Amino acid sequence: MHIIEAIAREAGTIATLRRDIHAHPELCFEERRTADVVAERLAAWGIPVHRGMGTTGVVGIVQGRDGGTCGRALGLRADMDALPMREFNTFAHASRHAGKMHACGHDGHTAMLLAAGQYLAAHRDFDGTVYLIFQPAEEGGGGAREMMKDGLFERFAMQAVFGMHNWPGMAVGTFAVSGGPVMASSNEFKITVRGKGGHGGMPHLGIDPVPVACQMVQAFQTIISRNRKPVDAGVISVTMIHAGEATNVVPDTCELQGTVRTFTVELLDLIERRMREVAEHTSAAFGARCEFEFTRNYPATVNSADEAAFAARVMADIVGPEQVLAQEPTMGAEDFSFMLQAKPGAYVFIGNGEGDHRELGHGAGPCTLHNPSYDFNDALIPLGASYWVRLAQQWLAPR
Repeated sequence: MHIIEAIAREAGTIATLRRDIHAHPELCFEERRTADVVAERLAAWGIPVHRGMGTTGVVGIVQGRDGGTCGRALGLRADMDALPMREFNTFAHASRHAGKMHACGHDGHTAMLLAAGQYLAAHRDFDGTVYLIFQPAEEGGGGAREMMKDGLFERFAMQAVFGMHNWPGMAVGTFAVSGGPVMASSNEFKITVRGKGGHGGMPHLGIDPVPVACQMVQAFQTIISRNRKPVDAGVISVTMIHAGEATNVVPDTCELQGTVRTFTVELLDLIERRMREVAEHTSAAFGARCEFEFTRNYPATVNSADEAAFAARVMADIVGPEQVLAQEPTMGAEDFSFMLQAKPGAYVFIGNGEGDHRELGHGAGPCTLHNPSYDFNDALIPLGASYWVRLAQQWLAPR
């Protein structure tokens, strides 16, 4: 494994910073303290900083030995926000804010990019410009989209953009990258079935919305099993059903909510259309009516083939080709997808291990993403930062 020595020497200091961020988690568009920490460190290393893009975003500008005059540039992105959940860990750097936790490793992503920025600013052994993008609100807020609305790519012209996420279950010292779709689109639905309430002992006098909703739940799965092509991946999950307030009352309404995940817009269009048809016609068949809402949140994350191949070569130089894995697509979602719709690039995974890095005082649960016992593995900091630096150096090398 070829870790950059100068980064390894600073890894302990960056790990301390990472743990400080972990102890002070901030939710989407509230990352003021985190943004302050990031901006102060960048400025201390002589990196010009632009703040406020996407509300709390930070962009560091590192120009190479040519002062950026060649006009070539790339962006490296890390997310900064935490999740609205309680942390079960009791180690020293556990969350100090009830109901908020860095359970996805964004503290580690921020730390790895800071470590890379420190090295790049100290050495500047490349031509062109590296933009260090510290993004807010990945967890549901669409911070990438908001930074773009504020002119991210117009103000900071770059030819490509790259992102990275830690991945529990993958061994430390491994990376994964592939071209094409690697994370799904994220979409939500809300269906309100409106019947006619009444006495629970005299259901024939009303229109019960509950069995109507139950029929819908069953029928939605036939969209996946009978309407889509078997080779196209798709998920429809009804995750909430709300109805009624008393055991002897037929409710007026029943509400269904859930998520839909696909890798293609074509399948998403099909699912939305068929869900609406099923909901409306099922309601009509029972004498009820419904209100159907479908919200498209994040598009699928689709890696550019050339940029994914380039990232794989950089990884192989660091950890060896046998430790660079094919990226298995996941039905999780990522708002980095918005950036990849606008620019070529690749979103890669770095192995976070099985969780045995956690110190005494971690919760009883596994070290998986969005789990209250999760913690980022600080051993990744020099490895992830070395990847960022080598990626920038090789991308901006003379061609």
